Amino acid sequence: MVDLADVRAAAKRIDGRVRRTPVLAAGPDRWFKLEFTQHAGSFKTRGMMNQILAGEVSAAGLIAASGGNAGLAAAYAARELGHQVEVFVPVTAPAVKVAKLGKLGARVVQEGGEYAEAYAAAVVRAAETGARFCHAYDDPAMVAGNGTIGLELQEQVDFDTVLVAVGGGGLVAGLIAAVSRNARIVAVEPVGARALYAALEAGEPVDVGVGGVAADSLGARRIGDIAFGLARTAKIDSVLVDDAAIVEARRRLWDEHRLVVEHGTAAAQAALISGAYRPEPGERVVVLLCGANTDPADLAT
Repeated sequence: MVDLADVRAAAKRIDGRVRRTPVLAAGPDRWFKLEFTQHAGSFKTRGMMNQILAGEVSAAGLIAASGGNAGLAAAYAARELGHQVEVFVPVTAPAVKVAKLGKLGARVVQEGGEYAEAYAAAVVRAAETGARFCHAYDDPAMVAGNGTIGLELQEQVDFDTVLVAVGGGGLVAGLIAAVSRNARIVAVEPVGARALYAALEAGEPVDVGVGGVAADSLGARRIGDIAFGLARTAKIDSVLVDDAAIVEARRRLWDEHRLVVEHGTAAAQAALISGAYRPEPGERVVVLLCGANTDPADLAT
């Protein structure tokens, strides 16, 4: 398991290598944590930077598998730390993410129709080359690095609850380690990609179907073991939102706040606007907006 001491160690390790992202007041007792302004466009840069710094890297470099954001984080961190990196993404990965991977200097391999298939191919490639495999979410150092968001957030605002979108679970696990003693954590998933929700129902991680508008960033077929263990122990809230609510939340974040985020990121806000999570009167709520590697063209309409 990952605990608060691990998160604090990660904060020291990555200090000066990641951005301190701002908090935006969104209304009475409401805030947005703008983690999408992080290097490479998502929170995963924190975890990936910590994961790489916490271990040895051979001349063969690094390999990662991703729906897009973990790969971008790996590419950014590798470039900053002087390593070569190969990133496996599914053929369904958004073009904007694939193009950005190339700009960051990664060798991009598109394999399979979803993250799980890209992951399997990446593991085989790492065994062949001797490159270090960097997991997108189910790695203790990755989780601890992600958890530094929680430490930072506690310094910025007094809050009771934080809403966070969940895919493989690396972010929610980090938040649990960092802030669950002092705040409620609400895990938000799409109906079409409910890995954590299904695991909590079943009492163990299980495979789920993956689909919907947020599948590129929240499309893990199975929740990570670390996230499941922490979520079950902390007894966090877990809610589901449908695609219509996600699309509407993303549109309203743009229309009302001029914030451009991915559909997966908008899932956290969708829990509020859809009523999937209803705060109590006076409850101080932070919505963690975790990624913005998206094509904003459709927001004009």
